[in-house]
Amino acid sequence: MKNTFFMLAASMLLLTACSSSGSSKDADTIKIGGDFELSGNVAAYGSAELNGVKLAIKEINADGGIDGKKIELVSKDNKSDTTEAASVATNLATKEDVVAIVGPATSGAVKAAIPAVTRAKVPLITPSGTDDSVTLDSSGKVQEYVFRTCYQDSFQGITLANFATDKLNAKKVVIIGDNSSDYAKGLTKAFKKQFKGDIVDEVNFTSGDTDFQAILTKIKDKDFDVIYLPGYYNEAGLIIKQAREMGITQPILGADGFGDSELIKLAGAENVNDVYYTGHFSTKADATDKTKDFISAYKKEYDAEPSAFNALGYDSIYLIKQAIKDADSTDPEKIKDALEKVKDFEGVTGTMSIDKDHNPEKAAVVIQLTNGEESNATIINP
Repeated sequence: MKNTFFMLAASMLLLTACSSSGSSKDADTIKIGGDFELSGNVAAYGSAELNGVKLAIKEINADGGIDGKKIELVSKDNKSDTTEAASVATNLATKEDVVAIVGPATSGAVKAAIPAVTRAKVPLITPSGTDDSVTLDSSGKVQEYVFRTCYQDSFQGITLANFATDKLNAKKVVIIGDNSSDYAKGLTKAFKKQFKGDIVDEVNFTSGDTDFQAILTKIKDKDFDVIYLPGYYNEAGLIIKQAREMGITQPILGADGFGDSELIKLAGAENVNDVYYTGHFSTKADATDKTKDFISAYKKEYDAEPSAFNALGYDSIYLIKQAIKDADSTDPEKIKDALEKVKDFEGVTGTMSIDKDHNPEKAAVVIQLTNGEESNATIINP
């Protein structure tokens, strides 16, 4: 009798637990996790993406949610630390019972989170983890539970090399790279493979450096047409400032790590001329009705122009919504299966289809900065 009672009680407890889980079909809300860099040295990226995520969720919930269920966001700060990013992913997937995770923003943090989401079988979408190996393991096998709304570094590197040749008429390039970052290493490798001109010199710095006088002095008097600077805004902004103050006037070419207003603050707007970078979104590019609506809604919500990182976070939530509707389920495994089949999804960063390696097939934008402001945007198709 006692055994029967306890078995009954245990069964009821299990049923209660299942019904309160974010992944349950019967849950009143759909729980989505956020694993973002909200403090630490790249907090600008994670904070920007979280703003886009919050706006998308607000819109979806105001429109009745997904099949009548409201989205509940569970967001945690990974502190721009890879160990913390893994811990947050574990917590979200196993303790918070989220159906999917958005973030982290940076490639290293995403790779740290992969084992946790793979064990828990919860899909993760990174808005801006561009390293090619984010969605593929060392043997080239796809990471089953990892997706992204950004294009990968190999595409950026190829795009920038072609842009240097075709648009800037560059025949000689100097590379200033971050030798401590997988992101910068991947971009450098792809650029060097594609660029048909001469690499006059290649100098390196380490994340956290602030004084770049030595490497800039080394290249200043060399004969080159363009500086290729793959890196994050923290160091890139200071390098641009110090280069311009030393009289180095050649165009500076970078990747999506330039795409935050902190770059302008660090460099000084007066120094940010003839600077170009690959972006995922631009208010200067030809806009669809969806993009125009997003820009208007973002300005209303935050009293600011949206950045690429805002837009990528926003698209990530709508992509999850699409997958849930396509799967007709909030089961994480079924959401993952639906994400693999997404075709012609219209996002504010472009129309995208998810390829066999879990990357979006979509166009890139090369943005020109003049006096610290976007002055032109060129759309580059894949």
